[in-house]
Amino acid sequence: MNQLQPRYEITRRDLAKDKVLKYGAWSAPLLLSAVPAVTLFVLSLFASGATTAMFVFLSLISLFIGLIFGLMITGGIFYYRSRWLAEVRERLAVDGIKASEVEWFKTELKTAEKQSLKEIEKKDLLLADAFRDTLAARLTATRILKSTKLELLLVQRRQNKLKYLKSENSTNLQADLKVDLEKLSKIKSEAEEMNIEAETRLQMIEAAARRGGTVADNELALKKLSARTAELPLALESAKMEEEYRKEFEKELENREVK
Repeated sequence: MNQLQPRYEITRRDLAKDKVLKYGAWSAPLLLSAVPAVTLFVLSLFASGATTAMFVFLSLISLFIGLIFGLMITGGIFYYRSRWLAEVRERLAVDGIKASEVEWFKTELKTAEKQSLKEIEKKDLLLADAFRDTLAARLTATRILKSTKLELLLVQRRQNKLKYLKSENSTNLQADLKVDLEKLSKIKSEAEEMNIEAETRLQMIEAAARRGGTVADNELALKKLSARTAELPLALESAKMEEEYRKEFEKELENREVK
């Protein structure tokens, strides 16, 4: 990417377009089927005789046809939105994915990562920011690995084709391809290290969140249990004394009755 070229940023227009496509896809079947059907049914209420039956029949037909066209439009919108989102993700990932852009790459997150992110967001916002930042690094490393492996495969194919060509140009090109292969191998190795480091950091952040949540809750429960256990002998002693007082009181009553 040219350093003088400004980085692609998500704009309000992009956010508005995403919402329009998302809600438009779900509302298309409802609008195209329910609106005409309800309109025709209301008209049937003001009609009489055969006209009423005709309006009711037309409302049912419009409901069925509108639903079919609505589902077709929904499928088209979903397809267009997926292509558009893929294009947006490619633009965002050109010079690395930022933590604030992880929401646009949710389809590339693992199920466990999505669940962990939701749980951490509920417990600690600072850890959630760190987790999101690490997810951005993991996504960037994964994309670099994917593209590098593809480039390595293409270079190796070119090398295999040039083996059968014996000329001065092919020899020079073989040397250039060898240099490219070394560079790509180095990039691949660094991306793998970056991916491993990001995965390790994700586990560390998740463990820290659990220590701050589940472990802390367990520690509090143990402290409460210890306090109750410490109070148990006192409670037993109190009950024992109460029982002795009760027996002495009953004994005194019996002595008085005898007298």
